[in-house]
Amino acid sequence: MKKEPSNRSDYNFFTKLSTRWNDNDIYGHMNNIIYYALFDTAVNKWLIKNNLIDIKNGKNIGLIVQSGCNYFSSFQYPEDIDAGIRVTKIGTSSVRYEVGLFREKDQISSADGFFVHVYVDRKTNNPSSLNYDFKKTLDTIFVDL
Repeated sequence: MKKEPSNRSDYNFFTKLSTRWNDNDIYGHMNNIIYYALFDTAVNKWLIKNNLIDIKNGKNIGLIVQSGCNYFSSFQYPEDIDAGIRVTKIGTSSVRYEVGLFREKDQISSADGFFVHVYVDRKTNNPSSLNYDFKKTLDTIFVDL
């Protein structure tokens, strides 16, 4: 079954990202691994902005345990991208983030990706339960599909 691109209206938070010179591959389009880097950048930018992670000294860190992407159209350098971010599942220690990458004026995405973070203790790598405030902040971008 072919997946359809998401719409801008499916997201209630956006962040701006830009392609870089070295993002294009030998075929003249953005390499697939760059999409995953953009998903990760968009979500972590949101987490840092909302004081949910401290990348240097925080007790807990998020590890990606599952990820995926559906590609619909290619980006190239130079291009600005609107990354829509949503949360579709909040577990005891895990969160499913979904990201749609949009050209500035497009209503449908060029790529849709997801990843699941399991939050663990930085020192022991054991799962850590998400606290109330963390979940409350995640609720601001939660979408019930």
